[in-house]
Amino acid sequence: MTVPPTDSEPADSAPAGSGAPASALGSLIASVRASVREREAALVVIAAVMGILAGLAASAMSQITQWMHEALFQLAPGDRLSAAPALASPWLLLVPAVGGLAMGLIALALKRWRRRNFVDPIEANALHGGRMSLTDSIIVSVQTMVSNGFGASLGLEAGYSQIGAGIASRLGLSFHLRRNDLRILVGAGAAAGIGAAFDAPLMGAFYGFEIIIGSYSIPAAAPVLAATVSAVMVARLLGVHVDPLNIPLDVVVQPLDILPIALLGLLAAGVAILIMRLVTGVEMLFGKSGIPAPLRPAVAGLGVGALALYSPQVLSDGHGALHLQVDSPVVLSVAIIFGLKILASALSIGSGFRGGLFFASLFLGALMGKLYGGALAMLWPSLQLDPAVCAVAGMGALAVGIIGGPLTMTFLVLEMTRDLALSGYVLAAAVVTSLAVRETFGYSFSTWRFHLRGESIRSAQDVGWMRELTVARMMRTDMATFPEHGTIGALRTAFPLGARRMVVLVDGSGAYAGLVRVVEAHAAERDPADAVSQLATHRDDVLLPAMNVQEAALAFDAAKAEDLAVVDDPATRRLVGLLGEAHVLRRYAEELDKARQGLGAEV
Repeated sequence: MTVPPTDSEPADSAPAGSGAPASALGSLIASVRASVREREAALVVIAAVMGILAGLAASAMSQITQWMHEALFQLAPGDRLSAAPALASPWLLLVPAVGGLAMGLIALALKRWRRRNFVDPIEANALHGGRMSLTDSIIVSVQTMVSNGFGASLGLEAGYSQIGAGIASRLGLSFHLRRNDLRILVGAGAAAGIGAAFDAPLMGAFYGFEIIIGSYSIPAAAPVLAATVSAVMVARLLGVHVDPLNIPLDVVVQPLDILPIALLGLLAAGVAILIMRLVTGVEMLFGKSGIPAPLRPAVAGLGVGALALYSPQVLSDGHGALHLQVDSPVVLSVAIIFGLKILASALSIGSGFRGGLFFASLFLGALMGKLYGGALAMLWPSLQLDPAVCAVAGMGALAVGIIGGPLTMTFLVLEMTRDLALSGYVLAAAVVTSLAVRETFGYSFSTWRFHLRGESIRSAQDVGWMRELTVARMMRTDMATFPEHGTIGALRTAFPLGARRMVVLVDGSGAYAGLVRVVEAHAAERDPADAVSQLATHRDDVLLPAMNVQEAALAFDAAKAEDLAVVDDPATRRLVGLLGEAHVLRRYAEELDKARQGLGAEV
């Protein structure tokens, strides 16, 4: 497996010739690194420092994009783009198209000077043990700021998460952290970035647990919370905050209201799957359109700008629009904006803009819930379930369907509404949505896009160790070989009983020709003059060095074999090793046990 590129790590010591001070410095650095690897408290301190850096980065991103909105769309200082009643000028519909051109130029530059896929925090933790490049993370964050700043219908959350995780990975690699500790730190970095942007430490922490680390654990709790709290405190000092949602004070939720809320969760699951498939469909249409890839964001930006002529609520992530919609009346325009926002988001992400659907899914969920509540009021007047409650529940449920993380979204609603009782109903809808999406679709938005690339990632659970444990690392190369044209008698002479259990047959060019059990060759009924090739088994069943442990286990099961030869290539079939099923299963069990115990699975 190819390890993702990371920025060069600092040397452990100074250049040769620097004398005793350099040696002392090298010893000090080595001592600090050893202490960090041995002490849990040191990891917490690193996480807190990283949280401060992530908070600074997230705050800067938020303020820069707000300034871009004000400058490009002629907003008053502090006004939210999506909360504007209308575009200040019809010509402003061209702003997203200009942003699309900028994104196209960035894509061309990256294609020339940085030809590789960028690793995001989920992929880093699932496949690469938390290793990711800080430089790549900065590039992704800049791309999300360009996209959001020019009005593309996407949020900055991908940038917040990426820059926090990138800082964390860089720090962790500097201290040579173990695999599991590095994964925890990357989760803490992503949590810090998201938490700082939303002024929501609990939501940020559970974002790290559920979506980036992939599990809850006691060792991860302290670093993640330390990072998130320090990031949020920094953001608050810098004036970054999210206004609470204005829920009417007289809203009362009855116990039986849990039933329509659960039905709302099912509706959210269907809408979430529809949105994810729509984004994929837009990508496919752009791919078949013949429009050059660098121009696709500009074309999509023109479409998004045209939609904004109806309402600027389709622009950007929808922070301002969410506050407008939650407690306003249910009117026809809500349904129209709901459809236009879905279309604008699909155009933005499907054409090549950078960003995420995190907050866009919250806004869409609020609109969906509001429409659902309005429909219930018409069809079932005695229910008296306020549409504002449905809007909040729908907000959390749809976000869970697209992003994942039931507790993440529940805590976000709790921290935005300050209403604990209402959060319980949001959790109920979120759990229903999560279960329905997993049973019928099986992916969140991030993992669905990995699936389209050919990856089998379903979460951030660490499966990288499995890919790193390859046949090449497990096979033995001291296998016994014998010419396939030899006789049974000659094989008996070369390999007496007990000398070897298995012999590999090869042809004159060293290509694999089958396996022979030595005990079979020594059977009394065998004629010594017969060709040994008569005893060959598994001629067509081979392993390749690049196969991982899981693929090897499946190959053994399919061949019903205890041993299989390893060849360099299916065409040449040159023998390079031999591997036994028992050894594969033992190594797999050992590494799986390490992973479950959180020991880092250093393979």
